[in-house]
Amino acid sequence: MRALSALVAVFSLAGAAYADPQQVRRGPAPAWVVPSEMLPVPANVSGPIFARRQDVLVHVSDAGQAQYSGSRFKILQSNALELGNISIAWNPAAGAPIVHEIKVYRDGQSIDVLQNASFEILRREGQLEAATLDGILTAVLHVPDLRVGDELEIDLTSFGSDPTLLHYESGILLLAPSPAPGRYHLGLSWEQGHQPNVKMTADLEPVARRSDRAIDFRFDNPPPLSPPNDAPPRYQWQRILQFSDFADWESVSRHFAPLYAKAATLTPGSPLMAEAQRIAAAYHTPMDRAAAALKLVQQDVRYIYVGLNGGNLQPATADETWKRRYGDCKAKTVLLLALLKQLGVEAEAVLVNSEGNDDGLEQRLPMPQLFDHVVVRAHIDGASYWLDGTLPPVARASLQPFYPVTRVLPLSIAGSPLERLAWQPPTAPDEINLYDADARAGFDKPAHIVSTTIVRGIKGLQQDVQFSAVTSAQLLAAFRQHAIGDTFQAIDDVQWHYDEQAGASILKISGTGTVDWQDDGNGAKSLALPGGGFSPPDRRVRAADQDAEVAFYQKPDFDCYVTTIRLPGSTQPKQWTSKPSFVQHLFGRTYYRAWELRDGSVRMVRTSRVERPEIDAANARRDNARVAGFDNSMGWISYDPAGRRMSVGNGEHVPATDEVDWASAPTACLPPASRQTLAPVAAAAAQEGDAKAAATPGSSASPSSAPPAANGKASPQPDPVRLDQVRFEASPDIVKKLGILQPDHNMDSVIRHLLGLGIAFERSPVTLDLAALPPDLAKAIRNLPKGEPFILPTRGKITVNVLVGR
Repeated sequence: MRALSALVAVFSLAGAAYADPQQVRRGPAPAWVVPSEMLPVPANVSGPIFARRQDVLVHVSDAGQAQYSGSRFKILQSNALELGNISIAWNPAAGAPIVHEIKVYRDGQSIDVLQNASFEILRREGQLEAATLDGILTAVLHVPDLRVGDELEIDLTSFGSDPTLLHYESGILLLAPSPAPGRYHLGLSWEQGHQPNVKMTADLEPVARRSDRAIDFRFDNPPPLSPPNDAPPRYQWQRILQFSDFADWESVSRHFAPLYAKAATLTPGSPLMAEAQRIAAAYHTPMDRAAAALKLVQQDVRYIYVGLNGGNLQPATADETWKRRYGDCKAKTVLLLALLKQLGVEAEAVLVNSEGNDDGLEQRLPMPQLFDHVVVRAHIDGASYWLDGTLPPVARASLQPFYPVTRVLPLSIAGSPLERLAWQPPTAPDEINLYDADARAGFDKPAHIVSTTIVRGIKGLQQDVQFSAVTSAQLLAAFRQHAIGDTFQAIDDVQWHYDEQAGASILKISGTGTVDWQDDGNGAKSLALPGGGFSPPDRRVRAADQDAEVAFYQKPDFDCYVTTIRLPGSTQPKQWTSKPSFVQHLFGRTYYRAWELRDGSVRMVRTSRVERPEIDAANARRDNARVAGFDNSMGWISYDPAGRRMSVGNGEHVPATDEVDWASAPTACLPPASRQTLAPVAAAAAQEGDAKAAATPGSSASPSSAPPAANGKASPQPDPVRLDQVRFEASPDIVKKLGILQPDHNMDSVIRHLLGLGIAFERSPVTLDLAALPPDLAKAIRNLPKGEPFILPTRGKITVNVLVGR
């Protein structure tokens, strides 16, 4: 958003061009501008400034869109003197701004600043260190001799232009939530035949003044306005007027789709055709080909924003981007679309808001500037994958967007509606902290400590950019310089890598340190495990003047702490106790802690996961009453040399930090009830042995084929069932990753995860004789919900199955 001041802003895309684009021009205000009368400065005014007037007006005509900004501020404190640092930025393609007045009023006299000062023009093409090439010009002027007590007046008109939009105009006018005291005027006007669609927030309706070709909003000393405390982001949308020529979101989609289709069309003999042929020859599945095309775009074309010559919305052609080997999100999306088309992979461009500022978008007028990024969505083997050519090459195609988006706009020739993405709690934590302290040498001896962090999402990719730029020696030196302290007294090794299959940055620090055992007297010891406790959640309450019935919101997150303490060898299990395990649910968040003492080590897992980002007011009031009972104990373990009975955990199974692949299969971070139904059946199969004699691909068992039992009695009557089965090799690495399948409730979800992990598999119908299985296993399969997948080992492979009939 381009702010005209800290108080009032206009945000627009326009379609006009004016002469003399390289220099700031002087001239009178347009005829459609009527400045507000000055508001007298009160005697008891407070704050750094007082707005005697501020007018922000937008006018739409045959020439496009123009924005007038006129203000006169009384400077009351020295920290407001920075208002004299005037900066105007514009795109020369749209025409240069026109400055009407810059004056200082002092002691009844007016001083024309432009008689003795002038603007300096700065060119910003050199911003390649910020990956920006936009051709924007900036004019700066520092008002000389500005003093506290002066009044500063600045009046100017600027213009916008983007040929991509043709005749479509759109924009936003808003009044800031907490403006300085004074007089404010927002206005939208238009010439005959150019009336846009308009939509305003409810708080503007009482002050709206409509005429045949204008809407005005006037405020004197507007009060601060804040949304209800902890309300969903859509409630931040306050004191805003939208205007747009787009009739609906489908028309936005229809408008931009041809631009991307044209730009993705390759010229005859394009070198990109050879690149596509090379990929097709090297890879044989659509998924592998799409992955190779994505990596090519990420790795061989550097990111630079290009906004020259109307390029703010117009994508560069795929051939042009490949030739110059740089491009922005539009260019990289087009390049990827061109390659995927050559490879026979169905794909589309999709507009997103990368900051996640899309809550309530369906309630807004359709306008392209509500999006700030474009990505590719490919449809492969019945699943949809998100591909972003602007991300580092380690970012693979994903079943979920990398950004926290909930509304997206696919671009299609027919016009696609705004699409709302279903939100589900993540199955893998955003961050896992593994802490392993080997204290077997004794309470008073230094321990070998290994600290591992596993970070996913955008933060994980940021770590990839940060850590991949240094050598192993540099990384070790940096952590020795900055990380030695409370945890480590010496750091022996630092290892980092990005696990592409898990989509995670993994940092492992090894060294020695002192375990902070507390002396409880008489030889007793205790230790608070890192990350072992929770602070009680805040009660959800609001001020009396706020709407108490509005839903409460929390940003989704999922973190997991896993701690293993290898106990001093002189101790016995019966001498150890811990704080209790628990699963608590408050305000849409699950809090989980579990313990286990096994093989001479105490293991703890502690998790916090948002299950529902929004909760209604009634649930909030219910949970407010439950906060007092929240277990906020730290994760203490205690040793008592006189102890006679171990009391660690409540029978949970908690893996040690080195027992599972926490990056690929972090299932133990979830409470057992959240791990769904795959695990029990798989465990039963493992306990009872191989099921290879029970299932035969494509065949069936009949009663006459059952042989007699060894004791001479007839075998159980066959109980054949038909399965949809997926089979893959049961290598140790793959088995470690099977936890990612546990939340899957249908075969399509299983296949999407297997494809995402790069696991090769076969799929076919099979018949399974339940009578040939151990009774407990057969019963578990019969009791599964309809369509629920289950795992069975067979012939050295792992199979995932869904019961489809008898």
